[in-house]
Amino acid sequence: MTKKERFDNIISWFKKNMPVAETELNYKTPFQLLVAVILSAQCTDKRVNVITKELFKDFPSEAEMSQTSNDVIFNYIKTCSYPNNKAKNLVKMAKMLIDDFNGKIPSEVKDLIKLPGVGRKTANVIVSVIYNKPAMAVDTHVFRVSQRIGLSTNSKKPIETERQLVKYIPADLLPIAHHWLILHGRYVCLARNPKCAVCGISKWCKFYLKNNTSVN
Repeated sequence: MTKKERFDNIISWFKKNMPVAETELNYKTPFQLLVAVILSAQCTDKRVNVITKELFKDFPSEAEMSQTSNDVIFNYIKTCSYPNNKAKNLVKMAKMLIDDFNGKIPSEVKDLIKLPGVGRKTANVIVSVIYNKPAMAVDTHVFRVSQRIGLSTNSKKPIETERQLVKYIPADLLPIAHHWLILHGRYVCLARNPKCAVCGISKWCKFYLKNNTSVN
């Protein structure tokens, strides 16, 4: 099986069996999604959604968040990972949005990564989800799943995985493909005990084929 065949088969399966795939983070505006994605680093979406329920009630936009202090934001997000750094970044990010971007979320990765707390992964999420641009955000799930099933090979860094995925996945499918891989990694292709018995793409999975020689 060539790499292209593996990609084509897996993409076809997802298109048929998961035609709708979206982020599980709760948000109402682009700003709120940006905040949620920043908070989601090393933290579960479930926990982030609990935190942002109250956070967004009192700080729904960059206008409110830019006027508060790190300590105040910390009290809202203290149950997530690295709350001190994230609180500082959120306040600085809100201020920069107003001062440098007229309160509008940038639509280009090169501008987004200028914002405090925003790395390439977060920037790619925003441009793909909010602006529907052909970007592939590589988080821990995407990185692990891509390597395991054989969509990426010998990747040592997320950027290497991103380049391999972008090369083979059609541009118009990149935004949803990001969610396919995340959701697959979250509910089926688990880190320690992947549920191969119920996996719909196992017949094209490099890991499964290697560990189940009888299917070769």
